[in-house]
Amino acid sequence: MKINKIKNFLNMNKSIIKFITDFGPLLIFFIYYKKYGMTQAILPLILATLIATGVLYFFEKKIPKVPIISAIIVTIFGSLTLYFDNKTFFYMKPTIVNIFFALILFIGSFFLKKNFLKSILKGSIQLEEEGWTILNKRWIIFFLFLAILNELTWRTQTEDFWVKFKVFGILPITLIFTVLQLNLIKKYKKNV
Repeated sequence: MKINKIKNFLNMNKSIIKFITDFGPLLIFFIYYKKYGMTQAILPLILATLIATGVLYFFEKKIPKVPIISAIIVTIFGSLTLYFDNKTFFYMKPTIVNIFFALILFIGSFFLKKNFLKSILKGSIQLEEEGWTILNKRWIIFFLFLAILNELTWRTQTEDFWVKFKVFGILPITLIFTVLQLNLIKKYKKNV
């Protein structure tokens, strides 16, 4: 009985830790941005992202690919922004990240004949191959959509609007897109 309670407590904490490591750096960025401005918010974002990556490693003894790639990109583009004192690098970071993910999925699927989305998600969901192929194509299109949306937003709106869009807009859009994939997942779900 006590062992089950301990396991449940650890599993519950893993969810909380995952949530904090996913969204904590973004929240820190937003708080510093509101108080000091974008340039002063970038270094705390870089540090929070690196700390979150270390925390993930400490608890899981491995770092999933997406957080490590994101940490590298945040560090590179944040550093470029600070070094050159040019916010354009930071504005373009979401564009480049989304294009990068779209390219990875595209190259894997069409040239390497490997579905990287399936490799990442196979522990969470089991689909027939046709379902994986459709889901992979949809994510490629979605990542490209986010890249275009980011470009349109930072090039046509104020810095404040872009920051709010980055912090509070991209996540709901991604959640809505993910929920819209549930019918596809149900249709092609493997009965194991």
